[in-house]
Amino acid sequence: MPVKTALPDAKQPRTDRGRKTRRAILDAARSEFGERGFHDASISSITRRAGVALGSFYTYFDSKDALFRALVRDMSDQVRDHVAPVLQSAPDQVAAEQAGLKAFIEFVRGHKEIYRIIDEAEFVDPDSFRAHYSTTAERIAQRLEAAAARGEVRGEHSDVHAWAIMGINVFLGLRFGVWGEELSADAVAKAAAGLLRDGLAAKPYTHSG
Repeated sequence: MPVKTALPDAKQPRTDRGRKTRRAILDAARSEFGERGFHDASISSITRRAGVALGSFYTYFDSKDALFRALVRDMSDQVRDHVAPVLQSAPDQVAAEQAGLKAFIEFVRGHKEIYRIIDEAEFVDPDSFRAHYSTTAERIAQRLEAAAARGEVRGEHSDVHAWAIMGINVFLGLRFGVWGEELSADAVAKAAAGLLRDGLAAKPYTHSG
């Protein structure tokens, strides 16, 4: 079911300086929430990390809750923007999903705190948590629908397939992006693409005699 994302809580800046300040606050909040969690994080610590005055915080955000909601959206957008170019350049849909997973794992390895922040959103702001996954699944479903129209994938149950693909990506990102990096992102993505392309069923036996 599509989820309508709420209007942003953040007050949007109108100048380059304002955008840089807001960006600095979001980056500092990512580190603060990632290290300490929502409840132990403080606005004063976030502004110190960002190198901005405490009063500047309220120019762009009404509260810690509003900042957290904005950060969840921001990190979702960063993942989307990081993955989009490789999706567009892939020759077919399975190749696109493989390239997208590789790019996602690489992103996670540089932003491990994303899992703590998104997981905590389930309890801090359930709407943001649900919107993060719902909008991601919607983008995958749209890709599958377009690929089905091109004859590259089956067209039935695209919503189920979209959530299944997202689940694969989320947990592979956790296992090989956060918990360990013993396999290359490319090797993980290739294995997942093989699952998408061929499934798990054994190939039928062919008698060659």
